[in-house]
Amino acid sequence: MSPLTLFIVIGAVVLLTVLLIWFFAKQYRKVGPNEILIISGGKKGKITLPDGTEKEIGFRFRIGGGTFVNPFFETVERLPIEVIPIHGKISEVMTNNSIPVTVEYAAQVRIDTSDYALYLAITNFLSKGTEGIKEVSETVLEGKVRELIGQFTVEELLTHRSEFVAKVAGDTQEDFNRLGLVLMSFGLNEVADTQGYLEALSRPHITEAKYQAEVDQAEKNRDITIRTAKAKKEGEIARLQAEAEIAKINWQNEALKSESQVEVNRKKAQADMSYELERYRIQQELKKEEFKLKHLEMDETIKLEEMNIRKKQKELEANVIKPAEARKQQIKTEAEAESFRIKTESVAKLEARIAEDRAEAEKIRMMGKAEADNLQSKAKAFENYNQAAIYQMVLEKMPELASAISEPLSKVDKIVMIEHDGKLGTSKLTGQVADILSQLPEVIEALTGADIKKFLRDKLSDNE
Repeated sequence: MSPLTLFIVIGAVVLLTVLLIWFFAKQYRKVGPNEILIISGGKKGKITLPDGTEKEIGFRFRIGGGTFVNPFFETVERLPIEVIPIHGKISEVMTNNSIPVTVEYAAQVRIDTSDYALYLAITNFLSKGTEGIKEVSETVLEGKVRELIGQFTVEELLTHRSEFVAKVAGDTQEDFNRLGLVLMSFGLNEVADTQGYLEALSRPHITEAKYQAEVDQAEKNRDITIRTAKAKKEGEIARLQAEAEIAKINWQNEALKSESQVEVNRKKAQADMSYELERYRIQQELKKEEFKLKHLEMDETIKLEEMNIRKKQKELEANVIKPAEARKQQIKTEAEAESFRIKTESVAKLEARIAEDRAEAEKIRMMGKAEADNLQSKAKAFENYNQAAIYQMVLEKMPELASAISEPLSKVDKIVMIEHDGKLGTSKLTGQVADILSQLPEVIEALTGADIKKFLRDKLSDNE
C-alpha cells in the first residue's frame, strides 16, 4: 500500500469517526427546567399511580437535564410547564337574591409535576400546548364561578369574598387534578351590576357615613373649642405663675447680687490690705537683701584692697628688693669666683712646674717611675682641682644661662608697656628676669648637688 493510499484511508476513518461523534452528539437532547421532554416510539416508561401501583406507559419523559434519543425509532416533543395566567369576566350572572352581577377574576394555572399528573397532562394537552391548557382552564373556572355566584347574595360576595375564593379553588381542584393541572391562585377582582343595586345598597351607608362624619366633625370642633379655651386658660395661668416665679427669682437674684457685692467688697478690702501688708513685707525683705548685698560688697572691697596691698608688696619685693639682693649676691659671687680663679691658676701653675722639674730630674733615672709619679701628681692635682673646677664651671655657665633666659626678649619686635600703680612695665619685666636668675642656684643644686650659695658664703667668710 502506497503512502498516499494509507493517508487517504486514515483520513477517511478519522472523518467517519468525527461524523459519527457529531451525529450521536446531535441526538443528545437537552431540556430546561420549565418544560417536559417527551420521547416516544422506543423505550417505554413507568409511572406511579395515586394508589401506589406502577403502570407502564408507551413513552418516557424528562424535566430538566438531557437524554439520548434514537433517531431511527424515537420521536421527541416538548410541553411547557410554566405558569399560565388567566383573566376572566362573567356578565349578568344571577346571584342568590336574583340580582344580576358582573364578575371579573384572575387565576394562575400550571401543569402538576408529579408522575401521574404529568402523564395526564401529556395525554390531554401534548397536541394542544399552552393555549389548549389556557382554554380548558378558563372553561372550568367560568363554570365553577357561575355555579357558586348563584349560591351567594350580592352582599355576601362583597363581605365574604375570601370565602367565595376558597370555595372556587376547592371545587375546581378536582377537575384540574383529572386534567393533570394545578390551580396556583385565584382572586376575585371586581363585582359590579348594571341595575344600580350596588349603588342603592351603598347609598344608606354613604349617607350614614356622611352623617357620622359631620357629627364626628362637629364633636371634634366642640372638643377643639373646649380644649382651646382650656388650653388658653391654663396658658394664662401658667404665664402669670411664670411671671410671679420670674419676679420672685429676680428679687432673690437681686438680693444675692447685693450679698455677693458686699462679700466682694469685703474680700476686695481684705485683698487690698493683704496686698499692702505683703508689699510692706517684700519691701522690708528687699531692704534686708540690699543691706546684705552692701555688706557683701564692702567685704569684697576690703578683700580686694587687701589683695592689692599684697600685690604691691610682692611687686616691691620682685621689682626692688629681690633685684637688689640678687645684684648684691651676683657681685659677691663674681668677686669670690675671680679670687678663687686667680688662686687656683697660681697653684696649678706652681704644681705644674714642680711636676715638670721632677719629671725632668727623674727622666733619666727611671722613665716609667717618672711617668708614674707624673700621673700620680696629675691625679692629686685633679683631685684637688675637682671641686673647684666644678664650681668654676658652674659659675662660668651662669652668664650663659642668664643669656638663654633673656634671649626670648631679644626676639620680640614690639612691647607695649602699661603703667600700673604709678610704675612702668619695664621695672616689672626686669624684676621678673632678675627673679628667675635668682632661682638659678637652687636649680643647679637640684640638678648637680653643688650648693653654690654655701660655697661662696664659706669662701667669703674665710677671706674675711
